[in-house]
Amino acid sequence: MSGDRVVVVWRSCLLPGSETFVRHQADALPTWRAVHLGAVRVDSPLSRDTDVLLCPDTPRGRRDWLRLRLTGELPRLHRMLARLRPDVVHAHFGGDGWLVSRTATRLGIPLVITLHGLDVTRQPSTPGWRGTRHRRHLRTAFDRAAVILAVSGPIRDRALELGADPTKVRVHHTGVPVPAEPPTGPKNWDVVFVGRFVEKKGVDDLVEAVSLLDDLRPRVLLIGTGPLHAHVRAQAERSGVDATFAGALPPDEVMRHIAGSRVLAAPSRTAADGDTEGLPTTILEAASLGVPVVSTHHSGIPEAVTHEVNGLLGPEADPPALAANLRRLLTDTRLRHRLGDQAHRHAATRFDLHRQTRTLESLYAALR
Repeated sequence: MSGDRVVVVWRSCLLPGSETFVRHQADALPTWRAVHLGAVRVDSPLSRDTDVLLCPDTPRGRRDWLRLRLTGELPRLHRMLARLRPDVVHAHFGGDGWLVSRTATRLGIPLVITLHGLDVTRQPSTPGWRGTRHRRHLRTAFDRAAVILAVSGPIRDRALELGADPTKVRVHHTGVPVPAEPPTGPKNWDVVFVGRFVEKKGVDDLVEAVSLLDDLRPRVLLIGTGPLHAHVRAQAERSGVDATFAGALPPDEVMRHIAGSRVLAAPSRTAADGDTEGLPTTILEAASLGVPVVSTHHSGIPEAVTHEVNGLLGPEADPPALAANLRRLLTDTRLRHRLGDQAHRHAATRFDLHRQTRTLESLYAALR
C-alpha cells in the first residue's frame, strides 16, 4: 500500500481469525494507504502490532468500550479520526458502521459500510429490544453512509428491505488472491471444510453426508472452531467418520490444506434464528486454487458457483443430496478436474482481489 490518500478501515474488534477478507482487501489497495482502527484487540493470527486501538484492556478502556456501544460516540474516537484525517472511513458490518457513523459524519468524512450477512439477517431478526435496537442502528447508519456495499445480491436485497436508500447500495465482491495457475501437488485430503462451527455453516450436515459414504470412507479435514465443535466431534465419532479436527489455523495454512484437498465442502444453510451467509470467502479461495466446491443453493453462493459448470450445488440441509454430490466428485476424476479448472477461471474473471480493490479505490475516489 502506498499513496497520500488514506482510508481508515474500522472494525471494532480487531480482528477475528475468520475475517481474512478484511485484511486481504486493505492489504491489496494499490494506491490508497489503509489504517486499521478498532476499539479492542482480538487475540488471533490476524491481529497486528500496527493496529490502532482505542480501548485498552484497562478499567477506563473497558468503560470507554461500553460507552461507545451504548451511545455510538467516544471522544477518543473523535480525536483519533481528526488526527488521522482519512479521506474515507470504511466500516465492515452494519453494527460497526453505526458505531463510527456519528463521528465520521461530524468530521465530514465519507463513510462506506460493507454488509456481510448476519448484520442484516440474524441480528435484525433477534426477538425483543435487541432486534429493535439493531434495526434502528442500521437505519441510522444507512442514512449517514455515503455508500453501502453488499457482498452478494441477497444481502443487497435484505439491506433494501431494512430501509437502505437504493441509490447508495451496490454489490461488491471482496475478492481473493487468484494465482495465474492453480498449484499442483499431492492431495492429502478428500474433503475439506473451513469455517466456524455454527448452524449456518452446516458442518453437521457434512458429517452426516460423509457417514453415508462408508464404502468410500473419505478422509475429511475440518478447520475451524465454534460453539458446535464438541457436538460435531461427537457426531463424527459416533458415525465412524474419518475426520480430523484441525481447529483454527493461520490463513496460509488454511490455503495449503485447501490446495491439498480434492473437494471443498461448504454446505451452508439458513439457521433457525435467520442467520444467513453473504458469500463465503472459503468458496472463492477454493476456486482460486482450482479446487471444486460442493455447496448449496444458499444466499449469494450461486453468484460464485454454477451447478455442473464450476461446482455442484444442492438443497440446503439435505445430507443425502450432499453425499450424492460428494460421491460424484470423489469418484469422477475428469469431472473434478473440469469443474476445478472452470472454478479457477471464474475466480480470475469475477473475484480477483486486485481487480476488485481497483474498483473499490475508484469508489473511494468518487466520494472526495
